[in-house]
Amino acid sequence: MISVRTWAAVMIVVLLASACGRPAFHYVRDKGGTTYFKVPSSFAQLDAYPIELYLSRLHPDSEAARLRKERVWSTAFDRAGEPTLQHLLGSGDPFVYSTVHRLTTRERDRVSLDGLRDFVFPVTEPARTAYLTDRLGSGQMPLYLRFEPLLDRVLTLDGGARGVRLRFNYQIGPGVQTFDQTAILDEKGATVSVLIVSCRSLCFSERGGEIDQIAQSFKLLRLPG
Repeated sequence: MISVRTWAAVMIVVLLASACGRPAFHYVRDKGGTTYFKVPSSFAQLDAYPIELYLSRLHPDSEAARLRKERVWSTAFDRAGEPTLQHLLGSGDPFVYSTVHRLTTRERDRVSLDGLRDFVFPVTEPARTAYLTDRLGSGQMPLYLRFEPLLDRVLTLDGGARGVRLRFNYQIGPGVQTFDQTAILDEKGATVSVLIVSCRSLCFSERGGEIDQIAQSFKLLRLPG
């Protein structure tokens, strides 16, 4: 018969072996290998393509959607017990969305720091005004209400890359969702890389350290050549 002490020792070894076998993080790179970040392994990875369709307002069978898919990479991770892409806009658990866009010639000519701020959500005053005008003009109630700026930091990066890190609140439905967004334009002005971590405002206040760790891991990678 195995003694209690021996059994306890065996269980410790098993638990340690199990812990060592499971990576602590998802280590994420885009398909071009230029952008990197890490997310705790407790997050479930999701197919983010429906988010791209929602943000672009393109029909999935259109030529515009096909061309956009060729130059846009994205992914998402959800910490909730029942993961869903809808948690980007409302969740009591952290949600991560990242996208990398190879810019068209027209987009390269127009990109700016304010363009980075407004790359996903309307953040600057002109973008918020245009959003409200468009929604009300089409007879739709605005989804994003009561914008509150919390952080706006310009990033000066190695090699001439530049970007912004923002944090802001939007009331979406009955709740207030906090968004932490980092957007970076590479040194060639060819790609924009974005990372957004979102959750309810109370979640942000309670889990700010975990969220900040994810945001600070977001980096551009220099490829050989």
